[in-house]
Amino acid sequence: MNRMSKTDRLFSGRQLSRLIWPLVAEQVLSVLVGMVDVLMVSFVGEAAVSGVSLVDAVNHLVLQVLFAMTAGGTVVCAKYIGAGEYTSARKSGGQLLSVTTGALLLLSLLLLAGGQSLLRLLFGTVEPEVMRDAEIYMRFTAVSFPFLAVYHSAASVFRAEGNTRLSMLVSFGMNLLNIAGDALCIFGFGMGVEGVAVATLLARAVAAVAICLFLQSPDNALRIRRLGDCRPSGAILREILSIGVPGSVESGLFNLGKVMLQSLVSTLGTASIAAYAVAGNLATYLYLPGNALGAALMTIVGQCRGAGEPEQAKSYTKLLVMLNYAALVPICVVMIFGRSFWVGLYHLSPESAYFAEGLLLAHSLAMIIWPVAFMLPYYFRAIGRAVFPMAVAIGTMLVFRIGFAYAFVDWMGKDVLWVWYAMFLDWLVRVLLFGAAFSSRHYSFPNGR
Repeated sequence: MNRMSKTDRLFSGRQLSRLIWPLVAEQVLSVLVGMVDVLMVSFVGEAAVSGVSLVDAVNHLVLQVLFAMTAGGTVVCAKYIGAGEYTSARKSGGQLLSVTTGALLLLSLLLLAGGQSLLRLLFGTVEPEVMRDAEIYMRFTAVSFPFLAVYHSAASVFRAEGNTRLSMLVSFGMNLLNIAGDALCIFGFGMGVEGVAVATLLARAVAAVAICLFLQSPDNALRIRRLGDCRPSGAILREILSIGVPGSVESGLFNLGKVMLQSLVSTLGTASIAAYAVAGNLATYLYLPGNALGAALMTIVGQCRGAGEPEQAKSYTKLLVMLNYAALVPICVVMIFGRSFWVGLYHLSPESAYFAEGLLLAHSLAMIIWPVAFMLPYYFRAIGRAVFPMAVAIGTMLVFRIGFAYAFVDWMGKDVLWVWYAMFLDWLVRVLLFGAAFSSRHYSFPNGR
């Protein structure tokens, strides 16, 4: 292994800080704003909350697939930036915009035509008022999908060049506008779920327009200068899809697995269902640093790949994994010693609170496994080996997370805690497989890409 001097490194400590902190801030803001948004919807009534939550279950799957596709665009664009090939970087950004926007526009039209039937197929047993609100909310959110595609695709281009601050500011503005729109429509105009839906649509549209204006700035090296940059190019498009499609399949099946586990937990009674939901909600805060650092890792490793620096790519990956551990220590300590307080905020029954505290304690302790299990896949995707983490994730999920969970609960009669013990087994096997692959020269890239 060749030793690198600090002057040889592609990213200085200052550059890493400027890349990472906006991503962390964006993750935190997104969660906090999401909580406020749910609170605003609750003023409309229980039917509105239920209807919006049903549609969001469908929307979440769409968003996960979109994130996977834009991750492919980030990696390819970053690779060309690292190689100094800005013309190809612009083309990859333009093609990502056209592909994702076209795909979500088609999905939008399909949902506008058949969304009502889909909702009745999935949730046909809900009350009529809940179904009515769900149908209204789905129509508006379906219209907003192309705007989301534009926003996230353009944001991925900025992240590829290391400008994460801009996407953070636009995201903050979008969420703030959404909340303000909710307040105006609900309390000012006395609108129901229609007001919530209109505010969401307008906020996403404004964010898409705003980030496109920034993308077209004459000072932007990745400015899309002509429509030809958006015209499909076989080589670039194949590279984007080679990362985006496996990621989309992995996200889709992962969310399906979560639904299966939710179904399993539902057999354990109301106390277990409530505890599982509350602990799962609180656990999202444990993932925030890792999700942000993973997004940064795509940019960093992508640029290292373009510059033909495989050792730097692995060095930065190790550094970001250690940063994740450093960030997790205070968060996990707060969760462990304050678990009674956090769970108490949800006003659960004593039995539910007991299970929820146990789940939160177990999850916080098990986070010692999480960074290696879930950050190394970002490295593999960034070097163009996206099929490998997809195959591992699907295999370990089916065998350990789902298979062992059903074995523990159905065959051995264990309680809800054992559903997460099965999940931790999944994580442990991922650590072994991803760690071995990361140490192997086979899962790297040669000098000069």
